[in-house]
Amino acid sequence: MTTRARRPQRRNQVLSREQIIDTAVGMLDAGGESALTIRALTERLSTGSGAIYHHVGTRDELLDTATETVIGAALAARPAGAAATPGDEVRVVALALFDAIAAHRWLATRLTLQIIRNPFGPVTVGIFERIGGQMGALGVPRASWFDAASTLVHYVLGAVSQNARIEGDTSGIDPVGDRDELFDATSRAWQELDPETYPFMHAVVGQMREHDDREQFLTGIAVILDGLTHLR
Repeated sequence: MTTRARRPQRRNQVLSREQIIDTAVGMLDAGGESALTIRALTERLSTGSGAIYHHVGTRDELLDTATETVIGAALAARPAGAAATPGDEVRVVALALFDAIAAHRWLATRLTLQIIRNPFGPVTVGIFERIGGQMGALGVPRASWFDAASTLVHYVLGAVSQNARIEGDTSGIDPVGDRDELFDATSRAWQELDPETYPFMHAVVGQMREHDDREQFLTGIAVILDGLTHLR
């Protein structure tokens, strides 16, 4: 008697676009971009590829949508309390972007691609509007709004991307331990430099080893905001 191969069991409930995106984000978080294929996604959701293409399009379109979803949530962050200053608004959204990339290690690359390839898309426009919208309230002259907002946006994107690379997408290795090993090795290398040739590096080696990434990030935001308030 012959037996038939069992087909994957299909879900009975209606599959939503939100379910697909949430599942895709989870797969990206767990294994990076290489883990997210249409085949793997259909198996995870017990559905067919037609349903995926119908709701979110191709894999590249799904990656863009996942990026837009995570960044959109970060841009929705608002300061606590009614007496928030323009600086508070900038700090909150900047830190939300920082934390989003720390939580989703695949996001830094996708965010950069979105801004380069789609400067009129919801990610780029959303970030510039959320940060740039505070320039007038900060007292920045209107003629300098774009330059001032771009300075902040470039700092935020550069800092969060650097942090993502430092912490790394290290398969099977504890990210915190890997970060500590990197800073241990760096501090030892800096200490071996000639102190007469590199006096600054010797002066800050302890600070580098013990610094907190989020606090350093916020210090940079504070420095830029202070400078913007003095633009004339």
